[in-house]
Amino acid sequence: MSLKSSLSLATFAGALLVAGGSAAQQQAPNPLDAIPDKMPFDIPYGAAISLDHAQAAVAAAVAESKKRGWKMNVAVVGPGGHLLAFASMDGAQLASVSIAQHKARAAALYRRETKAFENAVQLAHLEYILTLDDVIASRGGIPLVEGGKLIGAIGCSGGTGSQDEAVCKVGAATVK
Repeated sequence: MSLKSSLSLATFAGALLVAGGSAAQQQAPNPLDAIPDKMPFDIPYGAAISLDHAQAAVAAAVAESKKRGWKMNVAVVGPGGHLLAFASMDGAQLASVSIAQHKARAAALYRRETKAFENAVQLAHLEYILTLDDVIASRGGIPLVEGGKLIGAIGCSGGTGSQDEAVCKVGAATVK
């Protein structure tokens, strides 16, 4: 190897080290490394919503869907994610039967609106969220909280995400 080749190789290696070092120093901190003082979404679980109350939430969501001319599937689950009440409107998309139930289950088990998962994937690019069990990254699942305790969740599916969410909010509003 000639002296000229050796110097070129050394210069190239040195440039790589400098570039690597400066890139590492300029890299922004990972926001996932932040440690919150309090637990997020720490709503205590309560007794399951009653069947009458679950059916009232479904009925309110269905009434809103009819008013808007949308065909929806609506599910209400208890705090453990078990189905308590369900309605499938005439002509509602068949695939949305399981999606409505999935949205309700995820909202109950994770104690947050499923819109939080949608935002995590779509806006924050936190794709690792999709590796968690029973997550659905689509709005339209809302926890039902009464007296500061999670008593269940409602999930709606059949329209766009924003339509599902609008109908779900009406059903969720039956819980005070």
